[in-house]
Amino acid sequence: MVSIAGSKKLKRQMAPLFWGINRKNKRFVITVRPGPHRKEFSIPSAVFLRDTLKIVNTLREAKTAIYSGRVKIDGMVRKSLHQGIGLMDVVELKDVPDIYRLVPSDGKFLKPVKINDSEKTKKIVRVKSKTTIKNGKTQIGFHDGRSTISDTKVNVGDSCLIQIPDQKILEVLKLEKNAHVLVTRGVNAGKIGKVENIEEGTFSLPKRILLDLEEKKIEIPSDVVMVVGKEEPIIQIR
Repeated sequence: MVSIAGSKKLKRQMAPLFWGINRKNKRFVITVRPGPHRKEFSIPSAVFLRDTLKIVNTLREAKTAIYSGRVKIDGMVRKSLHQGIGLMDVVELKDVPDIYRLVPSDGKFLKPVKINDSEKTKKIVRVKSKTTIKNGKTQIGFHDGRSTISDTKVNVGDSCLIQIPDQKILEVLKLEKNAHVLVTRGVNAGKIGKVENIEEGTFSLPKRILLDLEEKKIEIPSDVVMVVGKEEPIIQIR
């Protein structure tokens, strides 16, 4: 029977740098299957356990942990070795006291940071789409693949603080002047700055943000920033 989701493995030389794998040990590594995050912006759960956290030594041990339901992502048990773990995802491991959130840091797209137990039910998601559906209701799509039907007033580019896993919207973080945003990709990944101005997009240029970032000002596309608070991050991201 033909696979409909592509190959289950990837040449190690082609794997993203933030996976933290040894590229000369073997030729192939397992990869991310279709899921909530884009392949180039996520880490397979087995690679996360073995190479990123280094809490298991082999793929066999990672399989045992995952297939036995010891790994939770955003409060839900996930039993796939290829489950993509991406930006702002919360990872819990049974019998391990540490809880992790994946955020950009030090120029790397994704890095696990330890968070407090009280933070594991909170997550910031970026609004990617907003669609009017049947009966005039609004469906909101977020950066991690999830969507919800809500009367909450949001715009594309805003962020929402949600409760996981039930997806209840707790607070809306507007992309506006003086908002504090996290740079999610590029050489400035992981840095937090204040919005100085918002330049609307044109036919040839995307929507851009003028950002006051650590005593310098930069202009970057709006899709590489995520609003994290009005004066400081409202959840733990460092």
